[in-house]
Amino acid sequence: MSEHKERLEKMRAEALLGGGANRIEKQHAKGKLTARERIELLLDKGSFQEIGMFVMHRSTDFGMENQRVPGDGVVTGYGTVNGRLTYVFSQDFTVFGGSLSETHAEKICKIMDMAMANGAPLIGLNDSGGARIQEGVNSLGGYADIFYRNVLASGVVPQISAIMGPCAGGAVYSPAMTDFVVMVQKTSYMFVTGPNVVKTVTNEEVSAEELGGASTHSTRSGVNQLVAVNDVDCIAKIRQLLSYLPQNNNEKPPIIDYIFGDESRPALDTIIPESSNQPYDMKEVIQELADEDSFFEIQKDFADNIVVGFLRMAGRSLGVIANQPYSLAGVLDVNSSKKAARFVRFCDAFNIPMLVLVDVPGFLPGTDQEWNGIISNGAKLLYAFSEATVPSVTVITRKAYGGAYDVMNSKHIGADFNFAWPTAEIAVMGAKGASEIIFRKEIGNSEDPEQKLREKELEYAEKFAHPYRAAERGFIDEVINPSETRKRLIAAFDSLENKKVWRPGKKHGNIPL
Repeated sequence: MSEHKERLEKMRAEALLGGGANRIEKQHAKGKLTARERIELLLDKGSFQEIGMFVMHRSTDFGMENQRVPGDGVVTGYGTVNGRLTYVFSQDFTVFGGSLSETHAEKICKIMDMAMANGAPLIGLNDSGGARIQEGVNSLGGYADIFYRNVLASGVVPQISAIMGPCAGGAVYSPAMTDFVVMVQKTSYMFVTGPNVVKTVTNEEVSAEELGGASTHSTRSGVNQLVAVNDVDCIAKIRQLLSYLPQNNNEKPPIIDYIFGDESRPALDTIIPESSNQPYDMKEVIQELADEDSFFEIQKDFADNIVVGFLRMAGRSLGVIANQPYSLAGVLDVNSSKKAARFVRFCDAFNIPMLVLVDVPGFLPGTDQEWNGIISNGAKLLYAFSEATVPSVTVITRKAYGGAYDVMNSKHIGADFNFAWPTAEIAVMGAKGASEIIFRKEIGNSEDPEQKLREKELEYAEKFAHPYRAAERGFIDEVINPSETRKRLIAAFDSLENKKVWRPGKKHGNIPL
């Protein structure tokens, strides 16, 4: 028996060593943790159960039959995060550069199947040189098997991808189809074609960091949702993100214990500036409405004219979508529409109620926006809100002009409760622009056109630049004082706890992608 035990322990030790001490040292020298160290940080202590430790590749070409390492460059298994079941795979860059082989892919697919079957989140820790060239089409087939499961799992269990090293070529499409992508500054990158290929084809000279680093994808492309300063921070962000999410699409998000107190927020009564053209920070509104230190922002550096993220209110997990007057006056444009639509669809898929805070002067005009598809991209957000069946509550804090009023979760497209502050202005457009159109002749024929315009602005504002016309029609359920907003929201979401919605039967809709 001792002989068999010794053999097992020897094989385990070999597998645990991965690519060997020298390569582990090189990994650490780059500021990166190993695949196993990352898993130990992610999962609760002692909870990891490995699957496939002794799997090896089957390739016999190009001398590969002489290079066989247990695990084949990826560590897979399951454990718990804050006591909740979670499945994980972690690519090991010390073994064949983390490259994906047929068996490497099979291990990942097995974990993905188990995550779906058991209704638990899937976390992928990516650190790979890409397809294992020596295996040719077998490696490509492995990627396709993973992609297919990403799609099957979409909307069934949360999928989170951490990019903790290189991720290039076909490898980028799996993370791109997951719900959240986290990148690490200076040690991770994503691109379809690398700098050398770019230079050959387009004659552009660009570094890997500029082409596909964390900063690029967080500010320019919007590919990733969170940025970490190092591996430890990356894992901490994933654990924090999971705390807001349900295990699967058949569960509701967790509710943590909360002790009620004075839920009024007097600071909100003075947050809106007297001038309707003066900006304010919507994040301050969010912080006042949320439980203390519970706001977790998503994609904060991309399209910052809209704010999305998670918060807790009386212990309940909510998604928040809010126009940001501090950036482009909170206007909707191509990027903010895409950013918000994606987030809305995630919340709806996983039963996370939504809070929508509105201060929007309309859609951004200009040739750049029109030529880049503001029509179809704005329609994505409209479609996402209209399709959503989760509880949703809208608060109009100031401007809600034109089509943007409709798009930002208005009563007409399915919001359950629509509140407005007394400072709300709900109209086709601002008083000045409307007056210039409606009273053009009268102003033009006046002896003092500027004075006449001011008079007509006041006249229009008195009639339309307030929430009471909408309230008369029932489009606004209640005009409330800002300080009582949190209290009203808590009651509203409590009342929607068991909401059920009927939708026509269909295979799926055709969102304007």
